[in-house]
Amino acid sequence: MIKSLSEFKYFKSFRLPIEAKDDIHFNVEVDDPFSTRGEAITDAKLLDVSITGLGFKSSSHIPLGESLSIAISYKRLRFDVTANVVRVISGRADDPHLIYGLEIDESDDREKMSRFVAQLINYFSLERLKDAVKNLALAEHYADMDEGFEMFSLLLSLFKDITEFGKKEGFIDSMLVEVCRLMNAQKAMVFLINTETNQLETCSTYGVDQKVLKFDYRKGVAGSVFTTGSSLNIDRNHEKIHSFKAFDEIVGSQTESVICSPIANREDKVIGVLQIINKRNESRFTQDDERTMKVLSLIFSTFYSMYNPISEKSMVRRFSAPHAREIIYIGKHESTTNLRKSIFKLKDEAAPLLIRGEMGVGKSLYAHILHAEGMRGLKEYCELRSKGRSEEELINELFGSDEVGLIERCNGGTLCLEEVWQMPLSVQRKIASVIEKGYLNEGEVAMKLDVRFIFTSSMDLDQAVEQGLIDVDLADKMGVFQVQICPLRERKRDIGELIDFYLAKECKEQGFLLKVLSDDIKQAFLDYEWPKNVRELKTAISRLVKYNPKNHVITEVDDLTLPILNAPVKAHLSSDLPYVNDFSIELKDRVCLVEREMILAEIKRHKGNKSKAAKTMGISREALRKKLLQSDEIHQKLQAKEQVKDLAGASQKKAA
Repeated sequence: MIKSLSEFKYFKSFRLPIEAKDDIHFNVEVDDPFSTRGEAITDAKLLDVSITGLGFKSSSHIPLGESLSIAISYKRLRFDVTANVVRVISGRADDPHLIYGLEIDESDDREKMSRFVAQLINYFSLERLKDAVKNLALAEHYADMDEGFEMFSLLLSLFKDITEFGKKEGFIDSMLVEVCRLMNAQKAMVFLINTETNQLETCSTYGVDQKVLKFDYRKGVAGSVFTTGSSLNIDRNHEKIHSFKAFDEIVGSQTESVICSPIANREDKVIGVLQIINKRNESRFTQDDERTMKVLSLIFSTFYSMYNPISEKSMVRRFSAPHAREIIYIGKHESTTNLRKSIFKLKDEAAPLLIRGEMGVGKSLYAHILHAEGMRGLKEYCELRSKGRSEEELINELFGSDEVGLIERCNGGTLCLEEVWQMPLSVQRKIASVIEKGYLNEGEVAMKLDVRFIFTSSMDLDQAVEQGLIDVDLADKMGVFQVQICPLRERKRDIGELIDFYLAKECKEQGFLLKVLSDDIKQAFLDYEWPKNVRELKTAISRLVKYNPKNHVITEVDDLTLPILNAPVKAHLSSDLPYVNDFSIELKDRVCLVEREMILAEIKRHKGNKSKAAKTMGISREALRKKLLQSDEIHQKLQAKEQVKDLAGASQKKAA
């Protein structure tokens, strides 16, 4: 039996000593009410920490009650807290330094300290851990404390159990028995992710006859906690409780209440969940139970800290082998890394999303990854291209005629509408109406919808609205969340990664051994501007492989194989302004178009007041009017040419 769960005490006076090898970056500033930045204490050295405070030494003289801004950086954890000086102790006579004791009052700041202390303890050696527990046990004063310190105390006392008994058979089973007793619950189970099957599987259960339970990692309450990393406490009145119907049939009981928390490894990856079911004599788990679950999830995280499965079959991005996935966003550039991080934040949002970026940067790929990573990945994902499509065609495909429309088919899933500004306004208004109402009219029956709409656009949203290409109501609805994807020329660091990825993929598809590009060709790829972005690079790699079937190292190519290698490098303006990079347009017209965008931006900044905009730019109101008339005429001519090309392309497509 695990005694720590029922017999631990809460010690108030204990602080955790800091060692030089901990490599903690610690900065202190005295708050200045008349300045945005305080006065830095440059010689501050961190001595000890707890959930509710910390100690440091410095030669600076700081009065009692002074408010200090503290910045702490430890491994990947960075945070700021505010603390007050509550005691000052002088050192030895020959030591000019003073020792300051600080207390932290704000609950949010204590939560930050809690995460910091938990992560710090996770890297303790066994000897240091034993010393910490011993010092804690010898502390003179103890009392019931706030949530943060209870968590810290319990964690330390249980570390001893884990280090001494963790390898013994049945340890986790015994832990679950104690967990149910402590929480006054009927059932408990620990799920871990199986990356080969993409399922959450029980590794230990209590109160359940069926020892091995498994299901898709996105399903149910446990799936929601695993994918979001957030705890849940629900009762039978919550909609998610219905996901237990299959579980109840297996175990032969009814689920009334559930509390569930994530389990993470030492790399802060969520690897599983701890789930407690049915609070005895109560309809719901309490707030005290929620605090206890935070502690318990830390304890189980410690036990499974080394669990880090990697698999080529894994659909969970953080456990996939590099480049093993079918849908993957490649690159090491900072913007690409941030893009991948945004997937975790946006994947389970229900609101519409707008993805902006030039043609070929991977907007639809990002949308597909977002769908596959989230809970909607279990349902349908569809894409719809608008270019060259008539109003009748699009309405039939979206809303259905003889067959089920895309909107109905994607109910519960995701519908990606590509280049929405190319869609007729009448169709856009219908989509805006569906988003606003949340249902689809089927004759006299209204079907409730749960579709995640994702829109892509290579055109700026505000510009498209101003030019009448996007409906105002739809623009308001689809701009709730926005993601910008940079063009390839602005993230050159990604090109090498993309070459390796597409080269390996193309060689495998063609049945060749992995080929290698010469340094000259790689340099040519880096120097090229890639106006069509990743799509053009992928085509270039495909040509190289197909036209060099016998060459292991590709060193030479001709113009027919890959024209880009001998094409002069063109100066490319890093801009999203329309037509600015179209070198077929005369320079004076391009300058006029750039000037037009600057004037429109200035008018918008002054909320439509053209006189103020003209004054700010140093020109007269009449000069502004003439410039807009001239540039509008050029812009309309270019748009008319594009429409003629689109119609001609559509006619050729029908004829074919």
